[in-house]
Amino acid sequence: MKIAIRLLSCLLAILLMSEVLPEHIQYESLAALIAAGTILWLANSVIRPLIKLITLPLTILTLGLFSLVVNALMVMLTDLIVPGISFGNFWSSLALALVVSLIQVILGRVFKED
Repeated sequence: MKIAIRLLSCLLAILLMSEVLPEHIQYESLAALIAAGTILWLANSVIRPLIKLITLPLTILTLGLFSLVVNALMVMLTDLIVPGISFGNFWSSLALALVVSLIQVILGRVFKED
């Protein structure tokens, strides 16, 4: 269930932010949206923990703020990998990463497993 919630949150965040920031976050087709959501979910599940471990001293030094940069970098990596989608600049990638996290929290509480 956790996997489905995290994948759904990535897809919903990209869809929502493409409506909120249409000049920065754009996708060409539904297939590109699904591919981007899946790649973003994979990047957050596999690559991000490794990067967070490597950048742990910097994260501690900045009192955790560098983890936001790591999240934005995962979004930018997705932008590089998936053709047909554009997440714009660093700030729009950061906003998308924050929305992904927010939607994950909300969906996690709605579909909470006991």
